Amino acid sequence: MFHLPIGECAVILEDVALILGLPTDGLPVIGMTMSSFEALDAECLIQFGVAPRKSDCRGSCIKLTWLRDLKENLELTDDISIQRYVRCHIMLLIGTILFGDKSGAGVHWKFLPLLRDFVSIGQYSWGAACLAYLYRALCRASRYNCKEIDGPLTLLLYWAWIRLPYLSPLPREPRSFSLANRWRNWERGDRRYRYLKLAHFRKAFDELQEGQFVWVAYAVDRVDPNIIPPEIYMQSVVWSATVPLVSFECIEWHATDRFR
Repeated sequence: MFHLPIGECAVILEDVALILGLPTDGLPVIGMTMSSFEALDAECLIQFGVAPRKSDCRGSCIKLTWLRDLKENLELTDDISIQRYVRCHIMLLIGTILFGDKSGAGVHWKFLPLLRDFVSIGQYSWGAACLAYLYRALCRASRYNCKEIDGPLTLLLYWAWIRLPYLSPLPREPRSFSLANRWRNWERGDRRYRYLKLAHFRKAFDELQEGQFVWVAYAVDRVDPNIIPPEIYMQSVVWSATVPLVSFECIEWHATDRFR
């Protein structure tokens, strides 16, 4: 929850669905979080046909460099190799965009069992889990002695750009979905934005006026409904639900009732 001069706001399930294109209704993202190297080794053999060395791991995390190397060296000759390639790509997305930690170097292997059944991967509520992780990351970052933040910062950044358009760079692809793709390669077309300092944004937040924050960010005059896949709209029934958001041991409340 953000307390701005013009009111309270927060990233909600609607934002996750439209900004990242993730499912927000489905199976909970839960499972075992055991950390033994033997279990990790066995899981990787099942899913990738090869296991990382201990030097390719960091505690319960697989180093992203190992996954990148594996992905680049896979020969896509049959369905099995293609599925292994996609699993590598998903694990890299999990370790960077969706559930990244402060190191930016690894991804917890607890997500791997959820990728065993290739058909059911899309049935999990990845959006709800991602949002729970963001809430937890923001909670940690609010502590007086915290100097860094982790979590799905791509989601947070694009949410801010959509809700506070006067602070955002120029979108290069305004009709793209997911909405995060609007700013793909933005730095090539808005060089001035790259040189704005932290003081500039702090001053802008302090002087925020009514009308500068977009409360109804996805109205038809802002987002063409024709670019949004039907399966995303079908899950809109949960976007205003006051429910717990679950990501393994991380459980946070989707308290949309506070700012309806």
